[in-house]
Amino acid sequence: MLIDTYGRVATDLRVSLTDRCNLRCTYCMPEEGLQWLAKPDLLTDDEIVRLIRIAVTRLGIEEVRFTGGEPLLRPGLVSIVERCAALEPRPRMSLTTNGIGLKRTAEALKAAGLDRVNVSLDTLRPDVFKTLTRRDRHRDVLEGLEAARDAGLTPVKVNAVLMPGLNDDEAPDLLAWAVENAYELRFIEQMPLDAQHGWKREGMMTAGDILASLRTRFDLTEEGSERRGSAPAERWVVDGGPHRVGVIASVTRPFCAACDRTRLTADGQVRTCLFAREETDLRAALRAAPGEASEGSDADADAEIARIWRLAMWGKKAGSGLDDPTFLQPERPMSAIGG
Repeated sequence: MLIDTYGRVATDLRVSLTDRCNLRCTYCMPEEGLQWLAKPDLLTDDEIVRLIRIAVTRLGIEEVRFTGGEPLLRPGLVSIVERCAALEPRPRMSLTTNGIGLKRTAEALKAAGLDRVNVSLDTLRPDVFKTLTRRDRHRDVLEGLEAARDAGLTPVKVNAVLMPGLNDDEAPDLLAWAVENAYELRFIEQMPLDAQHGWKREGMMTAGDILASLRTRFDLTEEGSERRGSAPAERWVVDGGPHRVGVIASVTRPFCAACDRTRLTADGQVRTCLFAREETDLRAALRAAPGEASEGSDADADAEIARIWRLAMWGKKAGSGLDDPTFLQPERPMSAIGG
């Protein structure tokens, strides 16, 4: 298993499939984009499947979330999902995406074995979407959401970040729309993961601000910590149910004590926390003993990779450090880490 010195056990693996993205969200990257990873630095499809297999069969991972950048840009995505669905034990699998391209891939992903999706959508206004993302693709995201729901990739969760002066008045409208379309809405506090390091704690929309806005139109009943478990979102029942809304308050209400996640970057680095400033290289160990992605690969090499991964997780820190006013942002932006 993947246990740390505080007794936390990681059972949830987040896998970044690419650092590339087809949007340029203002809270993530500059308008001109970033210096993308060179292709030889990226894990191959076989390497990704092999690491996931090691995580599932040797390290106790039960859930796998595919992220990016934008994971739908990964050409081998459907095949990766299909191969991971064949693992024993079979992990639960989900995908975090901006929704562009989901309309054409939702059914194939479901058939391959994907269980559900999280789609990022911060606004219902096409003009605000264009300002936030620097791309005119609002309709594509809405159609992608509908395709995911129709394909059975449920519950379809929608992640929204509220930005002061842009969409900070949209919380009630977003929730009404999510309830109408049977999506589960989750608001995420803006986090310090932008490449340009422009994030400021002052003026950000906090969980308290979001809930106050929602309560101008809805009655919210907190589910409670016993229902939350290790999930990052606190959830509230909307108007007596059955719909729920979540808030992920990484900045103002850290949930590090219950964290059960480990992360793998697109270039094969283990990160014990989204906000970590240290990484542990698994790619070098993989390529030193290539093996195969199947159960027939070199058992000693796989055992060594598992040992390195366990050691990395043993050194996980108690918290993210976000509650420290002097917090330093990670050197790599969110698109390179995987959200």
